[in-house]
Amino acid sequence: MNTVGMDFTNKELCVDKEQVTLQIWDTAGQERFHSITSGFYRDANCCVLVYDVNILESFESLDIWHAQFVEEADPITPDKFRIPFVLMGNKTDVKGRTSPVVEKEKAVQWCEKKGEIAYFETSAKEKSNVDEAFMEVARKALLYVRRTTKM
Repeated sequence: MNTVGMDFTNKELCVDKEQVTLQIWDTAGQERFHSITSGFYRDANCCVLVYDVNILESFESLDIWHAQFVEEADPITPDKFRIPFVLMGNKTDVKGRTSPVVEKEKAVQWCEKKGEIAYFETSAKEKSNVDEAFMEVARKALLYVRRTTKM
């Protein structure tokens, strides 16, 4: 199911024996929603970027989304306290292709270039690697909250 506009859900996880509630905002990736997303960035503790492994344009737009998030949510924070990111290459379940348009190595290189971004190839449809990805989101968000509350 595609997101039109915005949607959100809560997900409860246990991280290091601590109960964590993720409030996940899906801002849909369409260009026309860029202007309404910035208000949702300011209180974020982690940013999850998702692209379709079968559509090059969705991968190529990651730089724009990453830059916008950093600018809107984190404009003056020192690097060591920057909001963490997780990248998900979704729709690995799409059949009929011998390989995805965006190879894993290319996504991993992008993550390395941006600095310490965890990468997961997922299939929301088949629930493949989704729980692992959101556990990493929870870990990164919890670590970020712990770091920033000590400032």
